[in-house]
Amino acid sequence: MALLQADHLTVYVAFHFVLITLLSFTSATPGRGSANVLSLPQPYDFLYYTGVRSYFGEEWVKAAELLEKAILTKESLSRVRRQCHEECVEAGREAFNRLDSEKGSLHDLWTLDWVQQRAECLRFCVGRSVSPTAQLPVSTDIDYEFGSRNPYNFLQVTYYKLEKLQKAASAAHTYFVANPSHLEMRNNIEKYRRMEGVTEEAFQDRELENENHWVLYDSAVQYEASSDWLKAAEKWKECVNETLRQTDECRLQCEMASQRLPEDRGVDGSKSVYEQAADLSLSLLSCRQSCVTQVATRPGRISSQEDFLPTQLEHRHIAQFKAGDVGGAVQTLRSLLLFYPSDHDSLDNLQLYSETLGGDTESHGTQPAQEIVGYINRALDEKKLLYFGMENLDFSFTDPDLWTPEDVVPESLRDNWRAVKEKINVKMEEGEKKEEVDDSGFYAGGPVPQVGVTITMDDTVLNGTNRVVLDDVMTEKECEKILQLATAAASAGDGYRGRRSPHTPHETFEGLTVLRAVKLAQDDMVNQTDARLFYELGERVKVLLHSYFRSPSILYTSFTHLVCRSAIAGDQEGRLDLSHPVHVDNCLLEPETNQCWREPPAFIHRDLSALLYLNDNFDGGDLFFTKRDAKTVTARVKPSCGRLVGFSSGPINPHGVSAVTRGRRCALALWFTKEKLYRDMEREEAAAMWAAGGQSVVKNEEEEKEGGASPVRNARSQASRQGRGRVTGARDEL
Repeated sequence: MALLQADHLTVYVAFHFVLITLLSFTSATPGRGSANVLSLPQPYDFLYYTGVRSYFGEEWVKAAELLEKAILTKESLSRVRRQCHEECVEAGREAFNRLDSEKGSLHDLWTLDWVQQRAECLRFCVGRSVSPTAQLPVSTDIDYEFGSRNPYNFLQVTYYKLEKLQKAASAAHTYFVANPSHLEMRNNIEKYRRMEGVTEEAFQDRELENENHWVLYDSAVQYEASSDWLKAAEKWKECVNETLRQTDECRLQCEMASQRLPEDRGVDGSKSVYEQAADLSLSLLSCRQSCVTQVATRPGRISSQEDFLPTQLEHRHIAQFKAGDVGGAVQTLRSLLLFYPSDHDSLDNLQLYSETLGGDTESHGTQPAQEIVGYINRALDEKKLLYFGMENLDFSFTDPDLWTPEDVVPESLRDNWRAVKEKINVKMEEGEKKEEVDDSGFYAGGPVPQVGVTITMDDTVLNGTNRVVLDDVMTEKECEKILQLATAAASAGDGYRGRRSPHTPHETFEGLTVLRAVKLAQDDMVNQTDARLFYELGERVKVLLHSYFRSPSILYTSFTHLVCRSAIAGDQEGRLDLSHPVHVDNCLLEPETNQCWREPPAFIHRDLSALLYLNDNFDGGDLFFTKRDAKTVTARVKPSCGRLVGFSSGPINPHGVSAVTRGRRCALALWFTKEKLYRDMEREEAAAMWAAGGQSVVKNEEEEKEGGASPVRNARSQASRQGRGRVTGARDEL
């Protein structure tokens, strides 16, 4: 009986898929919809190839028009398919409603009637807006080109040739998001940032609509890091809903996209029509299942995030509980238990939540969310058919989920299934145990060239790699001078678009750059000597760290920022957040996956980080290092006057700052780079201003070789200063 039901379901799905597939070809024959004016008369692959030919023919205007039209046509085709799918939901509803009451051949006939009516509706609907040729399937090469966003690669050059720099920058950024290791594009983006007429608004991802769930995901993680549990819970809810929506959209495109007929797939001609239909139906189901992986893969990443949806639910129920919404936490946790019903941690949490609610966890509002129940049931039904196809029809299927119950897998396939699952688990465990390796090129343990400076903590004491604490880098008098400078000139929210509390509502943030200090000194608003000391401390730190970390190449100062954090009086009771969340200076840290992605908006050019502390008359504010999970603390450093902390800027050194609960904590935050392109142009301008006034400054090694910083404020240096002002809208000030 079970086999008979499975056969019925297989036939039903096969009919469904075959008729929708035939829709792609029958629509080539003019029908009722052909009398309308077609809004998509040309296939997007034809437009793309024509645009590429125009590109290589240096017909820039034509190339831009065709490439943009190809992108728009692809988006429009997806939109038409979505709209027609929604319009045709009710088609054949009467026949569909009779399926539950019919058996045997009558069941199959009503299934055929339902699918035929729906297919006819879809054929007519799509034909109203899309020409027959535009409905044909595209090649795998075209899928790859658009999947890797290559049209934007061509567009950025095209718009540059047309001197449309804003559009060129936008295309470059959109391409780079999906190709973060493309060094040439990275350099192009930095050049665009320095060009006149290019604003920050240009650097937006044009494909963001398709990746909005990742924006919500990152936002939720940020709220968690700052212990804003109410907003974190809200963002996790939005993220879950958007993930479900994106998954449904992907599944819809699987169903509506044109498919090749069996002979185009090289199907054995000896197979019956039902066997070929089964092949097609299983391909459709496999496509739908693969949407889990597609949605869980960030742009530019090779691998997906395992258990993407369950992970969101886990984060959400914890955030809800900490925000005081215990009932909501129970509902979310019950939804999570649908994926892993015997997970001990989840069951323990459910017991805790039950006790908090006085034992009431059975009310209507605490049952699993219906959308998750539907998601699970739909996935299990599809998996059963796919594993049936693997066992009986020699179909190949890779299950995208770790949570698939063992009883869904046929007995004959379980040994192999268990072996594959065990390999995945072993790989994940090895990844967690894998020793961190720093590929920065720095090697701690070199000499300290300044007399009186002592090494207080090294790699061993700090439980890490390429970390050091040096004391007595400044005198007490020098600390007082820089503190006076901060009091006189630091501005609220400097580097954070004027936001006084960029990291936590319990503290205020003030900052001062070298260039601004010099300008204020020229206007006699601050002491010239203090401004000069501010500049020279950067050179002092660079010399010390270049030597200690035995840098194999020249170091350039990338950015220097005098920063102060002040606790807001009366707003510290019960505080649980951090002064600065755990992060890495040159990549985007993902604690859930222990990954750190070296791509914008991270400051990917930073190689070495430093913090020179000015005082200790405050409570809290310790610097701490963690593992990549952002939870396991490996070392702590307490600030004091003249204490310098240096460390490589990469994923080997995640770090954060504990809450400042009383007083004002001030420090110089400095970053260094090996790439001259990313040197701090503001320092050069400051040096030029002093030189113009007949005053000498400490020159770095490169300036001595190259004859010093140029006092000429040409267009390029001005553009560089403008660009650097955006790049150093710093969010990593410690």
